[in-house]
Amino acid sequence: MALSLSVSRSMGLLQMRTATHIGKRSILLLDERYRGNSNTSRLLNYNNLYGKRSFHSTRENSSEYEEEKVIIDEINKKLTPADIEHSKKLRNIGISAHIDSGKTTFTERVLYYTGRIKAIHEVRGRDNVGAKMDSMDLEREKGITIQSAATYCSWDKDNKSYQFNLIDTPGHIDFTTEVERALRVLDGAVLVVCAVSGVQSQTVTVDNQMRRYNVPRVTFINKMDRMGADPFRAIEQLNLKLKIPAAAVQIPIGSESELKGIVDLINNEAVFSDGSNGEILRKEPVPADLVDLAAEKRKLLIETLADVDDEMAEIFLEEKEPTVEEIKGAIRRATIARKFSPVLMGSALANTGIQPVLYAIVDYLPNPSEVLNTALDVAHEEKKVNLIPSVQEPFVGLAFKLEEGKYGQLTYIRVYQGRLRKGSFITNIQNGKKVKVSRLVRMHSEEMEDVEEVGSGEICATFGIDCASGNTFTDGSVQYSMSSMYVPDSVVSLSITPKGKDSTNFSKALNRFQKEDPTFKVKFDPESKETIISGMGELHLEIYVERMKREYNVECVTGKPQVSYRESILSSSEFDYTHKKQSGGAGQFARVMGTLSPVEGEKKANEFETAIVGGAIPEKFLAACNKGFEEACEKGPLIGHRVLNVKMLINDGAIHAVDSNELAFKTATITAFRNSFLKSDPVILEPIMNVSVTSPNEFQGNVISLLNKLQAVIQDTENNHDEFTLKAECPLSSMFGFVTSLRASTQGKGEFSLEFSHYAPTLPNVQKELIAEYKKQQQSKN
Repeated sequence: MALSLSVSRSMGLLQMRTATHIGKRSILLLDERYRGNSNTSRLLNYNNLYGKRSFHSTRENSSEYEEEKVIIDEINKKLTPADIEHSKKLRNIGISAHIDSGKTTFTERVLYYTGRIKAIHEVRGRDNVGAKMDSMDLEREKGITIQSAATYCSWDKDNKSYQFNLIDTPGHIDFTTEVERALRVLDGAVLVVCAVSGVQSQTVTVDNQMRRYNVPRVTFINKMDRMGADPFRAIEQLNLKLKIPAAAVQIPIGSESELKGIVDLINNEAVFSDGSNGEILRKEPVPADLVDLAAEKRKLLIETLADVDDEMAEIFLEEKEPTVEEIKGAIRRATIARKFSPVLMGSALANTGIQPVLYAIVDYLPNPSEVLNTALDVAHEEKKVNLIPSVQEPFVGLAFKLEEGKYGQLTYIRVYQGRLRKGSFITNIQNGKKVKVSRLVRMHSEEMEDVEEVGSGEICATFGIDCASGNTFTDGSVQYSMSSMYVPDSVVSLSITPKGKDSTNFSKALNRFQKEDPTFKVKFDPESKETIISGMGELHLEIYVERMKREYNVECVTGKPQVSYRESILSSSEFDYTHKKQSGGAGQFARVMGTLSPVEGEKKANEFETAIVGGAIPEKFLAACNKGFEEACEKGPLIGHRVLNVKMLINDGAIHAVDSNELAFKTATITAFRNSFLKSDPVILEPIMNVSVTSPNEFQGNVISLLNKLQAVIQDTENNHDEFTLKAECPLSSMFGFVTSLRASTQGKGEFSLEFSHYAPTLPNVQKELIAEYKKQQQSKN
């Protein structure tokens, strides 16, 4: 009997008859019926271009999803017909992109076409109303999204009504935690890409966040009416930079200011948007001048799908023409498996191509029953459990976002399992508190609609629940805890003091902002007697200072922005320190011996280890040593910043029968750490940022000169016909005030984005200056 095997997806999933094994490798021989097949050679040619690029990520995603699919199928067998029907008509989606790609403008059109709003308002419109989802005054003034905003709407397709829970997220890197928490609870996303700029720095960041939370995406190329729009260059960048196979399911009719509509490659028809706001879709045959291009791009779409979907590969290799249903089925399977992204195009501002995206959300993005969600069972040693999206199961929900509303704290909850009813009691797993759900609402930006209950897979909000972002709630019958979201380290700090004596409102504001935003951190410096706030960038902190003034009537004075340096060592050293203190009665005695060394490898966390033989130091004193090590790492010996990448090993010591105690060993460890640290080639590490600058071509020389002055290392330059994008790595300390310098160098036409990359040692002269400045500050305090 002949053996039937499959080549890996990157080789087109060609069916095989025989396999000859040589060690761990296999030589796979093509099935006779495909030899000489023109589609086979075409597919292999296609893979030479794209397969090598996407092989690893596609293969990893493929195997990962296939494991998930087995579990999802088992879970779905437990669902009732009502649960399945409810899930099929539900989509939880986010709108994500680089800043100024048109996310909020796109969302405004979605709300208009779905009937949620009666009129369209622009982000920076002359009517001073602003987009619906930018509900904060600051957002409308600055023309940027600061907080992610949630809404729900419905869309009819094939006489069925589908419910969308929609979250519009910020594009600015300073508010990345808003994107992070939105993607944590969503099942799918629309990635908006600018047709002129293509894949930009924050697009890559958003792509990484989508991969972190296994979120499939549909891509929409926006701003097709702008000069220099090139959707096919943008698609090429999606393949190369994001390393995800992507292909157009549409092509534009006309370009730039002549954009008239789009050609649907799957149905082979032209779609035009008529009416005052593009609300009427008119379908016609494909224009004669686009027939060849449409055929070419349709063929490329099918080839790309054949590379990532088994069924389409079979159809393709048998040289059959796939039906509309087969193409849509392949796109859906590959998109949900996170192996492919269908690309649609249009212009939100010109009201073109938006409705097809809504149909694509229904057709290609998963419903809650097609996504695997897991929790940890706290009652059974944090055993991993799969959540079942059924209203019959015990309630499990995640509080993913907090806001201060006019009725108190507003808590956004994603229901993963069971149902949440108004008037019911729910338990916060993190602190064990039982609370009553007094009011349950669905959000429409800042407006609310009261509901009696919400089912599995839905997103709602409630009042009067004291919790933190990332807390899990259940009905009390189970103790499941959802995994928390990823929170990046803060990179910029500044001192802040209220102008007046209104310290109550000042404290209230800081407490609330910390609860709302995990990347906004507050600490009190006991030496300088100053309150220090830390965040993701200058704009991030500037917004919070402005919000204090507007929402709490507290004007604040801020100090110069401070860089969050780190301290580390480059070599190892041994220590042998004895702590003695005699002051009448029982004194203090502790002796610790061991080595201090850098942590090897990519891991940047500090490590504390013990290797005590013969009980030289009892276990309770070793615990005190660990506390001393952690305390010493919080404030380094060089300039008082946190210590990074250091390992402390205690392998010997001594105790006194009377005078030894926990405090003595803690103090001995701290002093031994500091003495040994200074002998181990100590260095100050500074945050290095990924900088992306976009500006018209005539200012390229000015921008390069400006970055060279800031000690930036230029990594890549990408030139388009009217503007360029320059990517560089630059120390954060030299980036303060960069926005003013950039505007002066580019006549206000340049823009940039910053993202934390890594920590690197400072220059020796900078290290000396920082240490001297720190010593001077310490002396002035004394």
